[in-house]
Amino acid sequence: MASDNNYSLGPVPSTARKGVLSLTMVMLGLTFFSASMWTGGTLGTGLSFNDFFLAVLIGNLILGIYTSFLGYIGASTGLSTHLLARFSFGSKGSWLPSLLLGGTQVGWFGVGVAMFAIPVQKATGIDTNILILVSGLLMTATVYFGISALMILSAIAVPAIAILGGYSVFEAVGSAGGIEGLKTITPENPIEFSTALALVVGSFISAGSLTADFVRFGKKPMGAVLVTMIAFFIGNSLMFIFGAAGAAATGQSDISEVMIAQGLLIPAIIVLGLNIWTTNDNALYASGLGFSNITGLSSKYLSMANGLIGTLCALWLYNNFVGWLTFLSAAIPPIGGIIIADFLKNRHRYKDFANAEFNTVNWAAIMGVAVGVAAGHFLPGVVPINAVIGGAVSYLVLNPLLNRKPNQQTANA
Repeated sequence: MASDNNYSLGPVPSTARKGVLSLTMVMLGLTFFSASMWTGGTLGTGLSFNDFFLAVLIGNLILGIYTSFLGYIGASTGLSTHLLARFSFGSKGSWLPSLLLGGTQVGWFGVGVAMFAIPVQKATGIDTNILILVSGLLMTATVYFGISALMILSAIAVPAIAILGGYSVFEAVGSAGGIEGLKTITPENPIEFSTALALVVGSFISAGSLTADFVRFGKKPMGAVLVTMIAFFIGNSLMFIFGAAGAAATGQSDISEVMIAQGLLIPAIIVLGLNIWTTNDNALYASGLGFSNITGLSSKYLSMANGLIGTLCALWLYNNFVGWLTFLSAAIPPIGGIIIADFLKNRHRYKDFANAEFNTVNWAAIMGVAVGVAAGHFLPGVVPINAVIGGAVSYLVLNPLLNRKPNQQTANA
């Protein structure tokens, strides 16, 4: 196919833009991810009833606001995250965010494949490696068809996971003696509230930073903001609730163990398979765009290659999930913060991508990522929030200092 239906190296034309409903299904397909249910299970066993809801609502509100900025920018320009990064990072400097963001999405794909294969192995006895290989290849195959396949898969998976998750919550509440019973459960190994917030935000900060890749197909910027808020504030919160209710009632933070205890494994395999499939295709789609920015090659073929890599590394990623979240909490947010800061400061530059001029490497942005990571690691508070603000503020300070115009230096000559 000669045409680039993914528009990996240019803006999405008006003729290819989609409506709010279609994009909402795609974004819910992204956020309806069983990894969020898993993290919700961790919070459900580590927080009191009230603290859990406070952490989830505050964390996903923060995610919603952050991703809405990126969604607005994506729909306004029609550009992917990686092409947007050229304005702030430079044409080759944008390879850094593309590598980080694209690489993490390959990692999320691997985690998703393992999260599907492991419960299936428990139910059927089929070797886990065979299940990972088969499911990984099937999930990789559909990404070839791009955004259209994401819309179809999401339309099937989103209602299915909502029904299954709702039933799981109903069962958990009933077994715990109702809502009042859940409120009385005391965590055996409590976690700090700031840690809980970091887990909520960190669990989807990587995919959230790639929001523009999907909602750039939106017809109107404010429609993209609405879609993004629904997906991250409402959709992602539901996933945490689905995971936490079962975990609080059974004492298990692994969602597959919760469903085994509830007798839901077989329907869970079917629905979680669809759910993980949609999120994994989103991850591969976004990773292909990132590596296309670096190589100039077709994003669809790069996405398929990334699927093979993620499949081969699936078990390792699954077994190091918490460490992966910790890495994402600090390394990814500064990139989104810098893109947002540059757009708000220089939005006139984004109107004509075809004729835009870029630095080769903008060291202010590279240094901004480093400062953002340091802010997330060393400053007190919530790691991802500190990283976003640290990256954005340092970029706004460093960029005019390191990229002075020649006429500024010769005006007094």
